[in-house]
Formats: sequence, C-alpha cells, structure tokens
Amino acid sequence: MTAEDVLEIVDTERANGQLAGVIVQLGGQTPLKLASRLVEAGVPILGTSADAIDLAEDRKRFQVLLGKLGLKQPHNATAMTAEETIEAARTLGYPVILRPSYVLGGRGMVIVGDEAALKATVSSGELFRISGDNPVLIDSFLNRATEIDVDAIADEAGNVFIAGIMEHIEEAGVHSGDSACSLPPHSLSLKVIKEIERQTIALALALNVRGLMNVQYAAQGNDIYVLEVNPRASRTVPFVAKSIGKPVAAIAARVMAGESLMAFPLGTGKPGHICVKEAVLPFARFPGVDTILGPEMKSTGEVMGIDTTFGRAFAKSQIGAGLKLPLSGRVFISVKEPDKAETIAPAKALIDMGFEILATRGTARVLAEAGLKVQIINKVLEGRPHIVDAIKNGDVQLVFNTTEGAQALADSASIRRTALTMKVPYYTTLAGAMAAVGGIAALREGSLEVAPLQSYI
Repeated sequence: MTAEDVLEIVDTERANGQLAGVIVQLGGQTPLKLASRLVEAGVPILGTSADAIDLAEDRKRFQVLLGKLGLKQPHNATAMTAEETIEAARTLGYPVILRPSYVLGGRGMVIVGDEAALKATVSSGELFRISGDNPVLIDSFLNRATEIDVDAIADEAGNVFIAGIMEHIEEAGVHSGDSACSLPPHSLSLKVIKEIERQTIALALALNVRGLMNVQYAAQGNDIYVLEVNPRASRTVPFVAKSIGKPVAAIAARVMAGESLMAFPLGTGKPGHICVKEAVLPFARFPGVDTILGPEMKSTGEVMGIDTTFGRAFAKSQIGAGLKLPLSGRVFISVKEPDKAETIAPAKALIDMGFEILATRGTARVLAEAGLKVQIINKVLEGRPHIVDAIKNGDVQLVFNTTEGAQALADSASIRRTALTMKVPYYTTLAGAMAAVGGIAALREGSLEVAPLQSYI
C-alpha cells in the first residue's frame, strides 16, 4: 500500500461526492505512516490526528510526553550506524533489545546479551537495511517482566473506555503476537491493574486519541513501564471484542466519526469468565526451522479458549491450537540456568499428579536437591541413549525446554524439532510451562464442556 494508491482512491471517492474522511486506525502500522502524506494532500483524517500519531511514533517527542506525565519507560536510544548502536548499548547496559523503526511483526527484532553478540548482529547491516532511512531503536531489556496489552477507545469529550487488559503468559522478550495471553489478567494484583488503567487514560488524553489505542506495558513487581503506544487498532481487537461481547471496532469507527462513547452500553462489570488467546505457529510446515519463541513474530493465526477458570480456558486454547495436553506419562525438563530454581514448583505439581520427570544433569541436580524424584537422561551431545531417542520412542509425553545463547540454542534444536514432529506438546518459556501445568490440573479435575459464547457474555 502506497500513498499514491490511496490518493487515487480518494480522488475517485471525491468525484463521486462520497468522501467524508479516511480512517487510518484499522490497518496496522502501514496506514499510520501514510497519514502525514494524506494530510498534506488535504484529505480529512477521521479520529486521531496525524500530529498525535507522530507524537506517539516519534521516540524523542514521546519521551518528553512521558516525562510530563511522570510515567516510566525502559532506558532507550536510537542509532543510524553500527558504531552508534554499540556505543548506545554500552551506555544503556546489557541486555538490550534492537528493532528497526516502523516494521510489522517484529521483523529484525533481536535481544542481545553482550557486546560480542551485538557486534555479530550489526555487522551484516541487515538491521539498518530493514530500518531504511529511520533509526534503529535500542531499549534496555527488562528481565523477568510480565508484558501487558491494553486496548482502549477515547472520544472527543475525553471519555475513555478500556476494552481489555491482557496479561501475556510468556515473559517479556516473546513477540506479543506469539505470546498467549489472558483476559482478564490471571495473576496481576489489583493495585497493578488499577495503575495500568490510570496510565492508559492519562496517555489517551495526552495524545488526544479519537478512536482506538493500544498500549504495551511491562510490569516488574509494582513497577510499570510503558513499552509502546499505538494510536490504532492492534491485532488483539478481535480477541477483546469476542471476550467482552462488544463490537469494539464498530464502536471505535463511530466514535471516529464524531459519536460519543456515552451513546453505547459499554458496562464495566467484571466478567464471570476468562479468555485465553493462543498463537497458532506454522513450524510443522517448515522443516529445519527452530521452534524457539523470541522477539520476531512467527505465528500465522490465533485461537481462543473460554471458561470460568484460567486452567480450563488455557487447556481449551491448547486444544484449539492443535496441542493435546497429557494427563499422565513422562515429562522432560531442561532449562537455562536462571530458570532452574523456578522449575521446582511445576515439577513438584506434575509429580503430585503422577507424572515421572526426566531431566538433563544440571536441571536434575536442582530438582533432586529440592527433594524431587527425577531420572537423568543424556543430552544429544552426551551420546545414546539420549532425549531425542526417548521422544522418538514415545517415552516422553511433554517437553519443557528453555535455553539461551547461540550454542545452547543450536545444541537443543533437535529436541524441539523432534517434539514437533512426534506431536509431543512442548513449551519453550517457563511461564508457558507453568500455564501448561495449570491446564493439565484442570483437565484432570473433569472433562471440558462446550457452551455457546452467548452463555458467557
């Protein structure tokens, strides 16, 4: 889509006397980039103004705005060259996340943990080629943070309707399009939720939003950081609309055309159900591709599970995505060093449900020291019989595998690939693994029921 294409359509509509204005909020990032060109051509923009869009998109202007509002964001910088990127990362401190400006789906986005990895990343020049004439964005990476997506609608009178607050299940670092999420949040405290609501309203008013807005936050304890604000519809809008039973996009379009939010029966009551969105990943169709999740989006669709508890809703979402959670059998666990202590609780829960635990030596040592019964199994590099053989032989029903570093990723890729081929459910983040344990527990309590969507709303 180019400005020239759109302007040709605008001219045709004007000739027919049918153009009241153009909505740029419902097509992702591409229409936002065209907004200023449309304004220059005298085309009315319905909803949020082009200047307000630029304010949210321009990193320096937005930083000033957040300072005035007293809101936090991760330390960040911009760079046009490899040398500037390296210098900025030294100033910010590692790890950092790099991403090109104005790119959909997290293309080119990468997390680097040290200068050697950064130099390897920027040496090819691919990051700067993708970003074009725009700078590369560099942010301090927030370890062990929970990401939150918020969709809201604001009208001309300053009324703000928060349609949905979604808690990501995978931790920060996994692209929002690939992370499962729950609505309402399943683990955030009421204090954090109220603060997110306050910050969202403040941002909508400060940006003069008219129509839809999506905000991405990261929470570390009670500290909340603004990651990104998009004055447009996010990919989460259909999920939110289905979850709350309200036509979010239709309401937003009418608000952009001048109607008040007060004209709609929005309601603010807490729902008696929980919805879980899960990404559908296409790895089975691409032989040789590693299935690890990261900052670059890989999913090609999404499904939704809905029920009265998080565990049951999560279990339904996994079924919808093509995964069958086991109710018994063996679970293989091999996790990176920072995750080892956190693995004890889900491993114990699985043992209490009758599962057997297999683990590589490092993970097994931590579990055994915690008093858990665990069987050691070889990594592939340690010789046969090893974990890949066990998966192929049908001796493993569930895989938890988290890893970091180029060598570790390469060494464990065959585990993830074999699990995919053999249709064994696998989770590559600790948060995803813990959610899976909750889903298994819910399934063991009783069979799932199917009910019409209208019965929940």
